Amino acid sequence: MSCQMCNRKLKRINMATFAQGHDIPVEPKPLLVPPLNELSDVLAAGLKKNFLDVSVDVVDCPDLMQPPWHLAAPGLGGSTCLLDIGGVPYLMPIPDRTKFYNLGEMAALSGLPNAFILGAGAASSRVAGVNCEMIPNAKVSTDSCGSSNNCTHIAKVSTEDGSCILETFPSTESGPLANILACEGIPGPVIEIKAKGRTGEDNFVSCMRKAVGERYGEVPVGLGGVFLIVRGKAKLHVMPDFSSTPLNSDKDVKDWLKFYDMSSPLICLSVFISHDPGLDLRVEHTHCFSTHGEGGHYHYDVTPDDVEYHAYYTVAERMVRIDRPKVTHQIGRD
Repeated sequence: MSCQMCNRKLKRINMATFAQGHDIPVEPKPLLVPPLNELSDVLAAGLKKNFLDVSVDVVDCPDLMQPPWHLAAPGLGGSTCLLDIGGVPYLMPIPDRTKFYNLGEMAALSGLPNAFILGAGAASSRVAGVNCEMIPNAKVSTDSCGSSNNCTHIAKVSTEDGSCILETFPSTESGPLANILACEGIPGPVIEIKAKGRTGEDNFVSCMRKAVGERYGEVPVGLGGVFLIVRGKAKLHVMPDFSSTPLNSDKDVKDWLKFYDMSSPLICLSVFISHDPGLDLRVEHTHCFSTHGEGGHYHYDVTPDDVEYHAYYTVAERMVRIDRPKVTHQIGRD
C-alpha cells in the first residue's frame, strides 16, 4: 500500500470516535507503507553493514503460536498499527503513580476492538505489586464477539538476591508507558530476517531502524514483530520498584536499573519507527521473555561472534499516540 493510499484510508475514519468515552488525548498519524519487497532490500542492505551473514525475504507468516515463538495469535496481519502510550516522562524523574492503561482498550481506540497486541512496556504496579518490565503478548477481547488469549509476561527484580524473576501476568494493564504493535493477528505476508555474526556497533533493532530512516528520511515507516535470539547472550535490564529519589540524568537511570547477561533462546517482542513526526515517540523498544526464566528490556547482544537472530516483522499502516506527556525530556530513552 502506498503512502497516498494509506492517507486516503485514514481520512475516511472519524478520528473523534477513537477516543469516544475516554478522557485522554489520542493522536493518529498515517505511516508510509512501502512494498514488502522494497523494504526487505532496505533492511538487508543495512544489516549487511552490521552482520556477517544476512538473509531477508518476504514469506507467508508461519504459525507464531507454536514453539519457539509462543505468541498469542498465529500471525502479524490485519489493520496493523503502532501504539505509543504514555511515556518515559510519566516514569521519571518522579513516577506518576496514577498512570495505568488497559492495553485492550487502547487498541480499541485505534479501531481494533479485538486486537492482538505485542511489544514492550512498564507493568501495572497495582497488579504486579511493584514497578517492573511488561512483555505484552495477548489476543484481547473488548466485546462479546472476541476471544482472549493472554500470554503476557513480566520481569521483576528479586528483593532477596537481586536476580531476575520472570512470571506470567494475568492482566493486560500497563503502567506509565507502553509501545505496542496492534493488529488482527491473522496470517499473511511478513518479512523474515536472519542474521549471524555481528560486526558493527548497532544492535539488531537499531541497525534496521537506521537503515529504514536513511532510505525514507522524514517520512515515518513503522515496523513491529518478533525476533528470536537463537544463539549467544544478550544484555537486558529489568526495572526495580519505583526509585525513592528523582532520576534526573541517564547516569541516574543506569545506576537504578539492574542489568543482566541473559542466555538464548530469547523471544523478543519489538516495535520501531524510522522517524518521529513530532509526537514525542520512543523510536524503538524491545522486551524479551523465554521458557527458561529470563527476560527484560533488550539492549544488545554480548557475544557478537556467536549471536544468531531470526525474526518476523510486519509494517504498520498507522501510528496512534495516546496520552502524550505535556512536559517531556529525553532521559531514559535507551
